Amino acid sequence: MSHYVIKLAITVIAIMVASELAKHRTLLGALVVSLPLVSYLSIIWLYAETRDAQRVAAFSWDVLLLVIPSLTLFIALPLLLRKLSFVPSLLLGTLVMFLCYGCTMWLVGALSRGVDT
Repeated sequence: MSHYVIKLAITVIAIMVASELAKHRTLLGALVVSLPLVSYLSIIWLYAETRDAQRVAAFSWDVLLLVIPSLTLFIALPLLLRKLSFVPSLLLGTLVMFLCYGCTMWLVGALSRGVDT
């Protein structure tokens, strides 16, 4: 159980640091958030719990593939905020991101099965 408490504490601290930095200096807050902290910690936890380097490699590759559609939120949000208020912009940006995730998951699945797209 203490293993989960440590994971939770590290995660909460990382998010708190990022949000506090963003209040004072948005670029520093963005730097902390842009660091692949969650991925890095997940890779460490995955390896510590499985000792399976191949699984870590596959996980790392999958994260790389899914970083691409996640970037669409950061493209859409500032564009939407020029026309809409915060909540609708965030919701629409999130919808765009999830649509891109779905397309990416479909494309990766189709390619891994050898289906022509």
